Amino acid sequence: MVNLQVKIGGLTLKNPVMTASGTFGYGTEYADFIDLSRLGGIIVKGTTLHHREGNPYPRMAETSSGMLNAVGLQNKGVDYFIEHIYPEIKSFDTNVLVNVSGSCIEDYVTTAEKIDALEKVPAIELNISCPNVKQGGMAFGTSAKGAAEVVAAVRKAYHKTLIVKLSPNVTDITEIAKAVEAEGADSVSLINTLLGMAINAEKRRPVLSTVTGGLSGACVKPIALRMVWQVSRAVKIPVVGLGGIMNATDAIEFMLAGATAVQIGTANFIDPAVTVKVVEGMEDYLQRHGMTDVNQLIGALEI
Repeated sequence: MVNLQVKIGGLTLKNPVMTASGTFGYGTEYADFIDLSRLGGIIVKGTTLHHREGNPYPRMAETSSGMLNAVGLQNKGVDYFIEHIYPEIKSFDTNVLVNVSGSCIEDYVTTAEKIDALEKVPAIELNISCPNVKQGGMAFGTSAKGAAEVVAAVRKAYHKTLIVKLSPNVTDITEIAKAVEAEGADSVSLINTLLGMAINAEKRRPVLSTVTGGLSGACVKPIALRMVWQVSRAVKIPVVGLGGIMNATDAIEFMLAGATAVQIGTANFIDPAVTVKVVEGMEDYLQRHGMTDVNQLIGALEI
């Protein structure tokens, strides 16, 4: 037997595998495919203060080894989530986290306050890095000052574990990570999608309605891995790694680079059972290498 339990702030995960926001719905959509209790946590789709329609179609495009999306945080708002979604998911035998986004600092704060009152939601992931919205989102996450301001305001209003999701679309991601750590973030998750685009050469037009969108999937893994390694060496708080994780080996690489836990995103669209397979693969790896605790993997890269 091996121990797969890890801790992020005040949050205890039964194993390091979580789902990435926007790729797993609210968990109910995957309940027919896997036993949700096998997961360390589920991060539900981005939630904002008010209803958002998202961007016009087309807003998804397949690319080499990945996908572009410009969904634009489509959701029915935090009050709808509390009234209609939360009652359905609060009994899940795993951690349920809410990804919180906003167009201004006040929206972030109010949404976080409302989520704070939900007994069965032990943490939020603060999304300051979405590249697919015209206001807020990535604008806060691309400067240390902007990131610090929104995290400081939310920290005063939110009293549980606060994970801040960082943008890779910056010059030095370690500076952003250090800024949010200084303002009370319990953890950082990275990376969010990279800004990209696709063109239809025959029509001479962009594929996405928004022209640009967020690139995810296997193609972004080397960049994500490098950024996780850099950030884990720059901050003292736990790092959650994501970006192109398609199997257990990918997840283990992120932990060796310094991640305490991982999130699986785009791979869920290819194989809805991939998360459980990653948990099983981690356990097998530890047993094969004579290790008894998954925490032994964290930052164990030998250079």
